[in-house]
Amino acid sequence: MAARGPGSRAGNSRFAQFKLVLLGESAVGKSSLVLRFVKDQFDDYRESTIGAAFLTQTISLDDSTTVKFEIWDTAGQERYKSLAPMYYRNANCAVVVYDITQASSLDKAKAWVKELQRQANENIIIALAGNKLDLVTEQPDKRAIPAADAEAYAREAGLLFFETSAKTSENVKELFTAIAKKLPLDQAGPRNPRSGPRAGVDLRPEAPGTQGAGACSC
Repeated sequence: MAARGPGSRAGNSRFAQFKLVLLGESAVGKSSLVLRFVKDQFDDYRESTIGAAFLTQTISLDDSTTVKFEIWDTAGQERYKSLAPMYYRNANCAVVVYDITQASSLDKAKAWVKELQRQANENIIIALAGNKLDLVTEQPDKRAIPAADAEAYAREAGLLFFETSAKTSENVKELFTAIAKKLPLDQAGPRNPRSGPRAGVDLRPEAPGTQGAGACSC
């Protein structure tokens, strides 16, 4: 799935494409993170994702390196859990999201990390994102998961770690940029200016169990 097209560099320009999946308990803000990253928008009232939503976005790491993410935003409800392997299969990277105001959501995130490490691509890059940082910035007593505890777990498990706020956009771009920097960009092929990446939403209604980008806060 990584770096479609020729596998060699052409001149000083590189383009790589990677499959990214988001996992985590329902209502932790996975879809809100994606919406902020892809469209720089936030919606306080979003319905839960059904199955999964597909979006794309690009990042320019520097003047000559562009990374395109094909993003599968999965539903967090338990009834959709059996579909998850269909979305993380062959994924190059994953963002496992938890809600820093809900202690149980980190336990669910840890379970997803174990599953990915056991069943996904052996070279998958995994980032742990503690979302809803804005809530504890406003009211510190709402924090249920100390940043130091989550960071220690992430370090032990070999994960990238960020606390994020989809609402304020804090650390959202930084999260995806850090993932892009960890990916094997040496596989990047030359960028074709005619068919190069275009930021925005790319819906795939034909994919099983998917819906458009208009849903979700899970």
